[in-house]
Amino acid sequence: MTDPESARHADEIAIVTGSTKGIGAGIAKRLALEGATVVVTGRSGDAGTQVVDAIRGDGGEAIFIAADMRDPAAIAALVEETAERYGRIDVLVNNAGVQTETTATEAAIEDWEFVVETNFRSFWLCVKHAVDHMPEGSSILNMSSNHAFLTMPGLFPYNAVKAGINGMTRALALELGPLGIRVNTINPGWIEVERTREELSDDDRERVEAMHPLGRIGTPEDVASTVAFLTSDEASFIAGTSLLVDGGRTAVMQDHTFLEYKQDR
Repeated sequence: MTDPESARHADEIAIVTGSTKGIGAGIAKRLALEGATVVVTGRSGDAGTQVVDAIRGDGGEAIFIAADMRDPAAIAALVEETAERYGRIDVLVNNAGVQTETTATEAAIEDWEFVVETNFRSFWLCVKHAVDHMPEGSSILNMSSNHAFLTMPGLFPYNAVKAGINGMTRALALELGPLGIRVNTINPGWIEVERTREELSDDDRERVEAMHPLGRIGTPEDVASTVAFLTSDEASFIAGTSLLVDGGRTAVMQDHTFLEYKQDR
């Protein structure tokens, strides 16, 4: 059941791409908890149905619409089905994303297309199709990464695309602001999702957590609560911004200096 103290999205219609697991699932559940009817979408029907069932089990409203974000026709169909069913779209969260562990010289055309089409082109196409169904006061949230600001070798073109998302947000904020539609970006850092748990040993996790001023890595709920705020009327004067949600990690210049400081506290 919706918490009456957190019904910021009551009676709104929200699409969350890539919401069958991880951060996207967390966002879908949070928006539903705050009163939105959520369209869960992704390629896996089984995983999507599980998210929908969880939302409904908590008293929320959600449906699943299958869509591959690399398929322009599927994106158009996702938006049209949502608009036909509900009459409008109040919140669009572009969250779907993939990653390759390649350098600029190692990456093949297929790697480029895989990342760019999923993480970048789909964001534009979702917006392009959704705008005509978004009333004044609607909000778009593009999910980027802290890699848009600081990065590391071997994550190309993921890191380049994430920086591009910040630029896309600024461009869209200018173009859609006069229509009363706000566009913002969230840039998460280390977040505990399935992939993170699989990749980090206990020692690695302890080391990574120690690099964060807040002493931990984030959770999908940390990101979801920020999304819920930025897409709500409480953030009605925030547009074109890219907000880091990384536990202070990007503020650290030298890990060894920070770790030495922490040891003396």
